[in-house]
Amino acid sequence: MPLLRVLIRLLPWILVITVGIFIWRSFKDFFGTDEKETPAISVNYNTILTSVEELGKMELVRYNFKDVVEYKKEVSRYIPDSKVVLIVAGEAVGCVDFTKIQAGDIVFEGDSIVQIALPEPELCYYKVDHSQSKVFSKENTYFQDAELVEESFKYAENNVKRAALNSGILRQTTENAEKILKPMLEEITGKRVVLVPQRRIQNPELPRKL
Repeated sequence: MPLLRVLIRLLPWILVITVGIFIWRSFKDFFGTDEKETPAISVNYNTILTSVEELGKMELVRYNFKDVVEYKKEVSRYIPDSKVVLIVAGEAVGCVDFTKIQAGDIVFEGDSIVQIALPEPELCYYKVDHSQSKVFSKENTYFQDAELVEESFKYAENNVKRAALNSGILRQTTENAEKILKPMLEEITGKRVVLVPQRRIQNPELPRKL
């Protein structure tokens, strides 16, 4: 058969070509070439974002307060006001919420710098330490002692919040973020970290339909 004879004649050439391709692929690095391969680039961006988010709300400063709170409540214009005096111990904590960091808040500048936009500092919590607080005196409670004491402590707790904000706890939280977070984030990223405030563009509120 003519076709079979042709294939038999071509078989040695097919084997030679196949062996030649195999040898060239195996030893091509030894035959000089001027082309340089593009170096591999690895970016640990996702690792940074994950590590930062896992920090959650990080407490950066705690303010402790001790105060005397006088709570008065008008009962009637015909009888004296009720009055409770407390000796109050309380605390307030400033923090940064890392769960608010988004992908666009982390920007790489070259190979050695990463810029991270931090959320605004916030008052994580404020509370009265009841174990260190006590009722100093009660006057004209008119058999409403428990109710008046509860109201007094709620007033004292709000007073702790006001005192913390007036004392600059948010400003101190921002300063501590630079002192405490920057070295820690540089350890996580392996780069020099620049902290900047996070800015969000808020859509204007539409007027209500009448």
